[in-house]
Amino acid sequence: MTDFNILFTLISFYFVMYVTPGPNNAMVLASGLRFGFSKTIPHMSGITIGHVLQLILVCLGLGKIFQIYPSIQSILKIICAIYLVYLGYKIIGSFKNVKEDNSRPLKFHEAALFQIVNPKAWTISSMAASSFLPNNGDLLNSIILISLVALLICPLSISPWAIFGAGIRNLVKNNKIKAIIEYLLAFLLLVTAILIVLQK
Repeated sequence: MTDFNILFTLISFYFVMYVTPGPNNAMVLASGLRFGFSKTIPHMSGITIGHVLQLILVCLGLGKIFQIYPSIQSILKIICAIYLVYLGYKIIGSFKNVKEDNSRPLKFHEAALFQIVNPKAWTISSMAASSFLPNNGDLLNSIILISLVALLICPLSISPWAIFGAGIRNLVKNNKIKAIIEYLLAFLLLVTAILIVLQK
């Protein structure tokens, strides 16, 4: 496979993996809905940098810990699922009671640290490392390439979710419709949490 084909495949891999639904997408959508796009930028930046650091660690061999101790991944799934359920609970009524709501968007470091308990992020990192690191070759340059692609594609893939959420926030003025959106989003987070726990 030529260098161009490898790069195209890597870009496609990252775009598909990060644009499809997962914990980060659901949380960014919720943040866009509740706080708007601009206030969600630190959240998205934290996801990106947190994942890139996670990816580098996996490429350097950290991912093998899940093979040795699979129970660790199960614990992380449960923690992630509990947080998503809690977030879904907080969303209900948040548009209606926006003045009384003391919640805030995730900060940069909080979003970065969330990747530790995000099973999809670990899966993406492990798949990238196993698929694109050479068996024999320049490991350092390969890690740099994969990390740069992740750094570029990750925010491009998740930002449409925040834009969509912010768009709904700005366009929908009817309180009944807002309530329906709240419950739908809470349900989405609940389903995401269940799928995470059931994922093998």
